[in-house]
Amino acid sequence: MSDKSSNQMWGGRFAAGPDAIMEAINASIGFDKRMAAQDIAGSRAHAAMLAAQGIVTPSDAEAMREGLLTVLSEIETGDFAFSTALEDIHMNVEARLKGIIGEPAGRLHTGRSRNDQVATDFRLWVRDQLDAASSGLTALISALVAQAEAGADWVMPGFTHLQTAQPVTWGHHMMAYVEMFARDLSRVQDARKRMNESPLGAAALAGTSFPIDRDMTAQALGFDRPMANSLDAVSDRDFALEFLSVASISAMHLSRFAEELVIWSSAQFRFVTLSDRFSTGSSIMPQKKNPDAAELIRAKIGRIFGANVALMMVMKGLPLAYSKDMQEDKEQVFDAADNWMLALAAMEGMVKDMTANRANLEAAASAGFSTATDLADWLVRTLDLPFREAHHVTGSLVAMAERKGCDLPDLTLQDMQSVHADITADVFEVLGVHNSVASRTSYGGTAPVRVREQIARWKEVLE
Repeated sequence: MSDKSSNQMWGGRFAAGPDAIMEAINASIGFDKRMAAQDIAGSRAHAAMLAAQGIVTPSDAEAMREGLLTVLSEIETGDFAFSTALEDIHMNVEARLKGIIGEPAGRLHTGRSRNDQVATDFRLWVRDQLDAASSGLTALISALVAQAEAGADWVMPGFTHLQTAQPVTWGHHMMAYVEMFARDLSRVQDARKRMNESPLGAAALAGTSFPIDRDMTAQALGFDRPMANSLDAVSDRDFALEFLSVASISAMHLSRFAEELVIWSSAQFRFVTLSDRFSTGSSIMPQKKNPDAAELIRAKIGRIFGANVALMMVMKGLPLAYSKDMQEDKEQVFDAADNWMLALAAMEGMVKDMTANRANLEAAASAGFSTATDLADWLVRTLDLPFREAHHVTGSLVAMAERKGCDLPDLTLQDMQSVHADITADVFEVLGVHNSVASRTSYGGTAPVRVREQIARWKEVLE
């Protein structure tokens, strides 16, 4: 095979040679154009500061700021022609600004570098996503609280190892996810607070000799303060890594709940009915109603986890300050953010629309010897048996019920006294699932009175 043929096979779109290859690997405009609004906001703040400090004239600064609004309008309406030759969003915007206002556009870059510019843009973009996540998590928590309130005293089986363990309430189970997603919300808020410092004015890596006012630009962009070290300012991506970490933990919670919805909506469980809006049918089996939205949420965690690991790998070997490797930070974060926001919205929709099947939940709660622990506790409390002996007696009664093909409450008093003679008829008061859940009144327990207290607390927080 000739060298020319070989080159065509592996080269493909790069058959034009090294220039095409370099342009393709170097350009980021294909993805960083998503930061156009943040880039223009940063440039407008920078232009205002340059004028306030006497570095550019007020008329030039005003032309820059008005011209930048025109550029933003063109981008938002789809009338902007992005150029790969101009590499990134910063150069594309600056080139178009020059076409609109002419020579003053060249003064916009005074006192800054693309290094601090992209760090600023990216922080602003991630901050916006944290705010969106905060709203999405709050909406999901509200939907869960509503489900909990509707079934605060509905009994269902609680599981360990996916085996029936003890009865709990539907409201208690829903509130467990409220706590999980509330921790996600807390992490979002904490991450936002920590990352809310401005890199703008750090320039390439060492700061600038121009008399800039970094506090002014930080305030204009909603940052709490400028970053304190110019080397760190241009090379830090902790804020993106923390965003991905928070997203990963939250996605894991979403995936756990999605797994339960897949199980609960199956014909074998029938604990919940998902709405048609978040389910699909089968192309060949007319009886099927598939929980596709839950399954896709469960799968999306792989993309979010993958983004977290990928950016860690990009950053782990980089010396200070900026390296071109850091261009690989954005696509991972963009993809993770898109999928996290979509998963949050889909889960909120499923929770709001789903119907819990109370009768099936109660029937399942009453099966599987779910009140065995209540029986053991009664033996300790009433007969003063050591817990290990009570555990043994209860196990013997469970075995008897298995042989008879019934549950513990269906055994007769005579059956029970054949295992331990001191058992009285009072034992039947603790064997019903409603009695069981009502007795779990410790703080954080499943008793409806405790569940309603938590619901009231969260409704107050959400209001």
